[in-house]
Amino acid sequence: MSDSDRLGKVSTILKNYQVKPYFVEEYGSILKVFSNKGTFALKKIAPTLGTDFVRHVHLLYQKGYNRIVPIYPTMDGRYAVLHDKSLYYLMPWMPNEVKEDRQQTNHQLFRELARLHTISAKEIKINKEERAEHYEKTIQQFEKNQEFLDGFIDECEKKTYMSPFELLFCLYYNEISQALRFAKTKFEEWYEKTKEDKKARMVITHGKLSNEHFLYDDKGYGYFINFENARYGAAFHDLLPYLSRALNTNPKRNDDVIEWVNHYLKYFPFKADEKLLFYSYLAYPIPIIQEVERYYKKKPPRNELKFVRQLQRRYWHLKNTEYVVMRMTEVDNQQQQAKEGAQQ
Repeated sequence: MSDSDRLGKVSTILKNYQVKPYFVEEYGSILKVFSNKGTFALKKIAPTLGTDFVRHVHLLYQKGYNRIVPIYPTMDGRYAVLHDKSLYYLMPWMPNEVKEDRQQTNHQLFRELARLHTISAKEIKINKEERAEHYEKTIQQFEKNQEFLDGFIDECEKKTYMSPFELLFCLYYNEISQALRFAKTKFEEWYEKTKEDKKARMVITHGKLSNEHFLYDDKGYGYFINFENARYGAAFHDLLPYLSRALNTNPKRNDDVIEWVNHYLKYFPFKADEKLLFYSYLAYPIPIIQEVERYYKKKPPRNELKFVRQLQRRYWHLKNTEYVVMRMTEVDNQQQQAKEGAQQ
């Protein structure tokens, strides 16, 4: 699309806000608009997403949480404009000049996330039968994963000559199984602890937590954007994908990741049952299991080098995650023992 066409299209949309654009720059799904009323960000989303997320944003504002980039209403009170089969909504433009290092920015992000969760937290009623059904389905999934791993290693070990991938899988098998058993144990402990509970704590989750969705104003304050996937859910649903991406590196001791989580928990402490579920989902070695399944389902000839590299990356992810989970559970156990010692 030419610059003049883009400007014409934006002009049509912004008439709804009585804003006249002078110049437009494109940043993926965001348009930076220079206009007679200042600089704005115009965001394009799929109509299927709708504007339900605006309700969550407004609810947070009403509760006093203002670290969200505001969404401006049109002159007739709508929060999005439908144009050419896409929805558009308008926000102020954030300069996003980060003056801190990565650790500091992550600290601010996690502190603000904890505040968002604290302000929106509420107890909701839980159906015991639904909880039991969720438990049974998840346990079946854990067992199905283990059966697959056991079946595949048996198949590999029957061969006179294994492929490089199969050989590497056999070396990793015990550690994958160990991670799976740990995740299952924590999940069982969670169910045992909560099966009689009638309520659970829910928060408004951002739904797509990322450094790219946390922008800074000219004073250095951070603000969340991209709330299209916001919904009520368990708080750790925001943490898990973010941590998983952070741990998807070469093998290393990710003490900074532990620090981020502890920083978050300082402002929004998890209850004992929430922590069990968090550890279960974090430790669940689904990425490496899926990689082995992909290899198993792929008919020969396979690209062995590509599969071996991918398996190795997944194994590094597993070991990085293992380090974080083990360190955190170790500290939890020490604190629990100290607590029990003090009570005696």
